[in-house]
Amino acid sequence: MSFRAAVLATAICALLGASGCGESSGVEEGATVTAYVAAPLCAEAKRELERHGPEAGGLRVRLFCLEATGDAGKLDLATVGANARRATEDSTAVGYLEAPGTAVRFSRPILEEAGIATVVDASGARAMNRLLDAIAAADTGSLRQSVSDALE
Repeated sequence: MSFRAAVLATAICALLGASGCGESSGVEEGATVTAYVAAPLCAEAKRELERHGPEAGGLRVRLFCLEATGDAGKLDLATVGANARRATEDSTAVGYLEAPGTAVRFSRPILEEAGIATVVDASGARAMNRLLDAIAAADTGSLRQSVSDALE
């Protein structure tokens, strides 16, 4: 990272903290949170969110489908990392739905560092339901931590 990029990143973090948008300030009722979903689970997760409705615990939930991380049994680690980092860069991210497999070994540490819960399940619908239940039960004052705790 260049010096200029580091200064810009620091300035953005300072602005977010000063404006009350940081993690410690909590989430207001009606705010939108994002679930990041691995490509193999996306269609089922999307259908489940549509069936359930876009709200959980007074928060609007949107879904972001991630890029596929490989084909023909080959895992693209660069894409796995990029997908996880994308979620960590989004202050609205509360969960990351991932299919069982090798990718979890590489994405989970990145997500844990940012406090984003990972739901590993072969079913996108089941994973989305678990996340929605955790969001509904979470304390919005510390949403990411509460969701992580509820999913453990």
